[in-house]
Order: sequence, then C-alpha cells, then structure tokens
Amino acid sequence: MIPRVLSIAGTDPTGGAGIQADLKSIAAHGGYGMAVVTALVAQNTRGVLSVHTPPQAFLAEQLDAVSDDVAIDAVKIGMLGDAATIATVRAWLERVRPPRVVLDPVMIATSGDRLLARDAEQALRDLVPLADVVTPNAPELAVLAGEPVATSVDGLERQARALAAATGTRVLAKGGHLGGQDATDAIVDPSGARRRFSSPRIATSSTHGTGCSLSSALAALAARDGDWVLAAGRAHDWLHSAIAAGEALRVGRGHGPVHHAVEVAEAMRGAGPITSEWWRAIGPVRAEIERLPFVRALGDGTLDREAFRWYLAQDAVYLEGYGELLLRASELADEPSEAEFWRQSAAGAEAEAEGLHLRWTERAETPSPVTAAYLDHLAGSAGYAVLAAALLPCFWIYQDVGAGLAGANHEGHPYAGWLSSYGDEAFAASTRRATAVVERLAARAAPAERAAMAGAFALSAEHERAFFAAPLRVPTP
Repeated sequence: MIPRVLSIAGTDPTGGAGIQADLKSIAAHGGYGMAVVTALVAQNTRGVLSVHTPPQAFLAEQLDAVSDDVAIDAVKIGMLGDAATIATVRAWLERVRPPRVVLDPVMIATSGDRLLARDAEQALRDLVPLADVVTPNAPELAVLAGEPVATSVDGLERQARALAAATGTRVLAKGGHLGGQDATDAIVDPSGARRRFSSPRIATSSTHGTGCSLSSALAALAARDGDWVLAAGRAHDWLHSAIAAGEALRVGRGHGPVHHAVEVAEAMRGAGPITSEWWRAIGPVRAEIERLPFVRALGDGTLDREAFRWYLAQDAVYLEGYGELLLRASELADEPSEAEFWRQSAAGAEAEAEGLHLRWTERAETPSPVTAAYLDHLAGSAGYAVLAAALLPCFWIYQDVGAGLAGANHEGHPYAGWLSSYGDEAFAASTRRATAVVERLAARAAPAERAAMAGAFALSAEHERAFFAAPLRVPTP
C-alpha cells in the first residue's frame, strides 16, 4: 500500500523544513504526500525573516478540499503558530477523525526563532490528546510538561512518561538537544511501556528541519507498516543517515538541511540493501572526513602546497600496493566479468600513480605509518568476498569526497586536476560497479563471512579517514 499522508504545516522556501521537508520525507518512505499551508514563512538556513498567516477561513477550505476528496491514511501536524490556527485544525480533526495523527509541537526553529505564540501554548497542550503520537524535543517537552528542560535521557523519558499518562497519547521524545556521545530518542506509550533508539552523535551543522523530517517519516512509516514502535526506530535510523549526508548538499550558510533522499542517492551509486546498510553505518566516519581541515582546504583552494605534495606522494605509494591487491581480487574472482573489472581497476590505479601524482610530486620512497597500516589491513583480508569488501571504501569514499568537492572546482583552482579526476563520471561508474560486485558477494555469503565483510568495510573507512587527516598532521619542509 502507498500511504497517503497529509502534512499540515508552515513553509520553508529553502526546502529544508516545513511542508517542503515533510513532502520529501514522505516520498523517501514510499508515501504520497499532500500539504495544507498554515503559515507562509520567509526563512532560510540562518533564520526566520517574517511569517504571514493566511485567513482561518482559507485554512479550513484547504483542509476540507483534501478530506472531501482523498482518503487520508495519516496526518502530520507541524507549525501552527497561534491559537486561532490551532482551533481551526482541531475542529477539522474532531470532524474528520483521520486514522493516524502525528503532532510535531513546533515552537522554536533550529535558528532559535520562535514559531508559536506564547499565548497559544495551552491550546497546543489541549491538542495533544487528539494525536496518536506527539514528537517534542527536550525544550518542547518541558513546555508541554510544565517542567524545566530535561538534561538527561532518563529525565527526558520521565517527562515523556508523565505526558503520555496525562494525555493518553504516545510520546516520541527526541534527545538531540541533550549532550553526550549518542543521540537518543525514546517512545513511551500511555501504559508506561517505552523503547529507546540511539545512534552516534554527529558533529554537524546540517540540522535544519530535523523535527519536521522525523515526524513526517514517522507518519508515513506507521501508515505503511501499522506499528508505531517499529516506525519510530526506522525513522530514527533514516534521520541519522540523512543528517550524516547533509553537508554534501552544500545548501545555505547557516544550519543546512538533511539529505532526505540519502537512500535514493545510495541506490543510484549501485548500492543494494546490504552495502547501503554498511554505508549508513559509517555515516559518522564520512561526516568526519568531510569536516577534516585537509578536505575543506582542498575544496576552497587554501591547502598548503607542500601538504598536498606529501599527500600525493603517499597516495602514489598507496596506489601501487592497492593495484597489487586489485590484481589479487581479479585472481580470486569466480566471475569472468568481475575478474576483468578488477584487472582494469588495477591498471587504472597504476596509471593514476604514474600520471596525475607524478605531475605534482616525486614518488615517496617509503609509506608513512598511516599508508602502511591501510595496506596491511587490505593485505590481511582473507578470501575474495572479504578482500572485495575491504577494497570498496577506496572507490566509494573517494568518489563521495570528489563529488562533494566538485562544486568547488573552477578555472584557476590550484587543485583542479585532482578534483576532476575523482569527481568525474568514469570514476563514479567504477564505484557503482565495485559496489554491485560486493553486494552480490554479500548477498550469497554465510552470516560469518558477511560479518567479516562488514568489519573489513568499516575498518577500511576508518583507514580512509586517517589517510585524509594525515597530511596536515605531518611536518612539511
């Protein structure tokens, strides 16, 4: 079934929050999105400039236009703004009684701008019992509960339990505002039963519209699968991946949006269900790579030339060893087409070492400790499937970094040659092919071998991070 999900919310002309984010989230989870506008918001990633609230009669006409014609499977409610708007939406809910309602109690934007009038807070509290799930962050939960803002997950869960018991509504309390290494959400039902979902906290500014995106994903998933707890867990995991991929969008100069179509982007790279899961799992590592001083300076052209020469010299050493391991994969391959792919990739690695790198620098005599550790890891990967999984991040992460830096490439950029070599379509095609090979091998592998493949893939990603970090940690002449 394709769930028909209605978003009732404000707008965001930059597309990261509000109904624009809701529609992207709903589509990302297989739903058909519809939207009723409660407020026209002039905002961007740096803040809210102004808010225009349409007449209440027009809001009511929008709501009736949808419900009079379309069978609605779920409703997500976002920004309401004032007591009059809440009253209009409440009257429609009481008359139409949609089968599923998710209420995101939008009060303050990520930028810090207030989106709900203070005199409307009680009206919003009174709306909670009409929802199946309410999704407050820590400050919003404190307002709904009439208590100070929680400072721990236990405190957040205690407030959620009290609100659920008082209103008869499930509470998905979001812990993104809390400190700690992990970001933890907790869903609590009126009986007190609860479930927590945690993921490593990502140091990023791509957090614009996270609340909108999570609540609309939750509505679509619950309508599709019929299980609120399962939907909450899946929405949490998806949002973690979308946040990790957000900086690659390069949208705005403030709090950027999340990458709602992250799973579609992965599929376009040739990833399947297994490799996509591995890619999502290394999301924090990929986000760290994008923020490394070396990568940022490479993109804006301010990277020290000697640091770049050192990097290329070590990359040439690495590519020599990498090429030998690609040939080993070719020898181990059980499919002729795969053997040929690895052979061609080995030839490409050798040509890259001899070409671009030696135009910039002399070949290094010995590998650095970081280079040697990476090659040792690859060489120790036993068996065709595990070796292929270990080799894949060198394709995938380099292509991802290159694609992210492609927008910085321009005439006169001091490192245009490197940016174009790793950001071009030929390399992207090789990455898709390598990913498809590993996906095939993982799909047929026994559980123990698949686990070894996943471990080799994850460890290679960590070596990639160390390789990109090394040039600015090594003294240069």
